[in-house]
Amino acid sequence: MSDLQLRQATNEDLSAILQLEHLCFTEDRLSRRSFRRFLDMPRDRLIVAETKHEGESELLGYCLVLMSAATRMARIYSIAVLPTARGQGIGEKLVKAAEHEAAEAGRILMRLEVREDNSGAIALYKRLGYRQFGTYRDYYEDHGTALRFERRILFYEPTREFLPVPYYPQTTDFSCGPAALIMAMSALDEQQPLNTLEELKIWREATTIFMLAGHGGCGPHGLALSAWNRGFEANAWLSTEGPLFRDTVRSDEKKRVLELVHEGFLQDIGQTSIQLHHNPLTLEAMEQALHNGQIPVILISTWQLNRSRVPHWVTVCAMDDQFVYLHDPEIDVADGETVADKQYLPVDRRVFSQISRYGRIQPLQAAVIVGPKR
Repeated sequence: MSDLQLRQATNEDLSAILQLEHLCFTEDRLSRRSFRRFLDMPRDRLIVAETKHEGESELLGYCLVLMSAATRMARIYSIAVLPTARGQGIGEKLVKAAEHEAAEAGRILMRLEVREDNSGAIALYKRLGYRQFGTYRDYYEDHGTALRFERRILFYEPTREFLPVPYYPQTTDFSCGPAALIMAMSALDEQQPLNTLEELKIWREATTIFMLAGHGGCGPHGLALSAWNRGFEANAWLSTEGPLFRDTVRSDEKKRVLELVHEGFLQDIGQTSIQLHHNPLTLEAMEQALHNGQIPVILISTWQLNRSRVPHWVTVCAMDDQFVYLHDPEIDVADGETVADKQYLPVDRRVFSQISRYGRIQPLQAAVIVGPKR
C-alpha cells in the first residue's frame, strides 16, 4: 500500500482508534481512558497506520508499545489492523515501526503476547524473527492461553573505534573460556585458528580440573597462559589469590588437586611476562583496554540473563555510554537462538557491573586482557 503513513498518534485520533478497537476485538478491549493514559505517558508509543484518499484519512491500524523505566525491554501491548485491510502487510509495518521506536529508546528486547489460536499472527512474528519463550495460561477474558514471544531489536553498529571481533561459538558445554579466548586472539591476529581443535587444545591447557558439576572449567590463569604461549600479551585480574572454585568441591582430595593445579599455573606464569592483578577490573579500565587495541575476556554470572548459576566466559567487544557489547559463545539452538542473538549482545553497564561477579558470599571477579602479539 503505497500511500500508507505511519506516525505517532495524537488525542485527535482517539475516536478512530476506539472504533478500530471495537471492530477488531470482542473481548479484552482497551478503553478510551486507557488509550488516553498511554498517550500521556512519555515513554510509551502509540503508532497508527493511516491512508488518505481524496483528502479523507482512514485509520487502518495501530500498535501500542510500552517501555518500562525499570528494564531495557519493550512490549507490544496491543496491535490491531482493520479487518478489511488485512493481508496488505500493515501488521508487519507496524511491528517494524514499533521495533524502531523501541531501539531508538535504548531497548534491547521486544516482547509480546499472542493468542495460541491466532495462527496468522504467530506466523508473522516467527517470520520476523520472534521466538517463543513462555506461556501465560488463563490470560484473556475468555480464559484463553497466550504465547509469549521475544526478539532482540538493538544491534551494535561496528565503528573504527574498536577492533572488529570475529564470532566463534563454543562446541561443548564446558569450553566457553577457550571459545571466548579464541575470539579475542582472532581479533588481534587473523591467522589465529577458529576451530574445534584449537578450542579443545586450549581447554586441555587451561582447565581447572573440577567445577560445580561435569567437566572442568577454565580459569584466568590457564587462559592467560594459553594466550601468552601463542605469542600474545596477556594479563589477568582476580579478586582472590587462592585456587578458584575450591569451596565448590567437598572432597579434600579434590581440593588438594585444585591447589596443585593452581600452584602449577603460578609456576608457569612466573616464567612469563604475565601480570596478575588481585583487584577488580573496572569498567573504565576495560574500556581503556579496548581503546588500546586489547580485548577483555570476562567471567560472568548469567543468572540475570538466563537463570543459570554456572560461571561463564564471554568476550567484550565494544562499549559506549549505555552498554557493554559482548560476544557470548553459548548458543542455545534448542531454544531457538542463533548467532545473531549472541554477537555484540548489548548489556546495560549497570547490569554488567552486577553480572561480572560470580557468587554471593565472596563474589569472584576474574578477567583476562589479551593484547597484540609480542
